[in-house]
Amino acid sequence: MEQTALSTLSHWANFYVIVGSSAGALTGLQFVVMTLVAEANVASSMREIRAFGTPTVVQLCAALLISAIMNAPWDALFYLGLWLAAFGAGGFVYSIIVIRHARRQTGYAPDAGDWFWYVALPLIAYAGLATEGILLSWNVRWGLFLVAATTLLLMFNGIHNSWDTVTYVAIDRKKSKEGKEP
Repeated sequence: MEQTALSTLSHWANFYVIVGSSAGALTGLQFVVMTLVAEANVASSMREIRAFGTPTVVQLCAALLISAIMNAPWDALFYLGLWLAAFGAGGFVYSIIVIRHARRQTGYAPDAGDWFWYVALPLIAYAGLATEGILLSWNVRWGLFLVAATTLLLMFNGIHNSWDTVTYVAIDRKKSKEGKEP
């Protein structure tokens, strides 16, 4: 069984090295984004950061962690699936907490797009990851492809949300300098 798990996962090693490296670098860039937000003197509180900034870092770190988990030398795919299912369940619970933060913050009125990108997609990704971890026991091939898709979803969503934050801050700052409301 050990050789089967290792040989099966070895086909995915390059994919997860690329995705993990990218997610790690993008996580660092999110710190640059937060520095820009701080320097822009945009009115915000920890509630906005917990609702919109921190989840972006968590999604990028999730892609990095999944990549690390997928490259670990597992003895059996069952244990890999167990870890992925547990991580997905934890991410789902975290996403519910993010919803609370988004509802309680008062510095920004999220629109439908914000609810989709910052709440719905992460909920789908983490629920999917939990399901995919279980699916690995029944259909390894499809399970591995779905985990890869979920990892990319988390990373691309993190990229989108970082970009969304930077553009919002840039536009808000420009409007503030012009004396207009954002």
